[in-house]
Amino acid sequence: MGIFRMKYLLDTSIYSQPLRRKPEQNVLAHWAFADDSSCCISVVTKAEVEWGLLKAPSKWRDKQYREVLLNRVQILQSTQEIWDVFSQMKARQLQTGQPIGDLDLLIAATARHHGLQLATLNVRDFRRIEGLSWVDWSK
Repeated sequence: MGIFRMKYLLDTSIYSQPLRRKPEQNVLAHWAFADDSSCCISVVTKAEVEWGLLKAPSKWRDKQYREVLLNRVQILQSTQEIWDVFSQMKARQLQTGQPIGDLDLLIAATARHHGLQLATLNVRDFRRIEGLSWVDWSK
């Protein structure tokens, strides 16, 4: 499965929905319609989800993660090119006085570098990044 087939980079807020007791149904419907073959995640999202599992241990969530999420979509690794985009984006965010968290910015840099649309519930932060294509899957 190559990058050229991908359309969406799933933000942590989207990717983690199957681990919630009451996932947002609109998100699950969007994901089903998009299909796993057109979706991927950043290695940052994988780390955020796994950190969350360690922070608040739950047998049910661990099982869900292993059975529903782990290896479900392609994981894009962090590269020097992505870090270069991150650096430019971070400098721009500081210039505009609207910085966002580094992990979110790194996810955004991954999407922009690969020409993917970022699927997210975190519209408040991602809408402030110039040149980032994003879509709110809560609607």
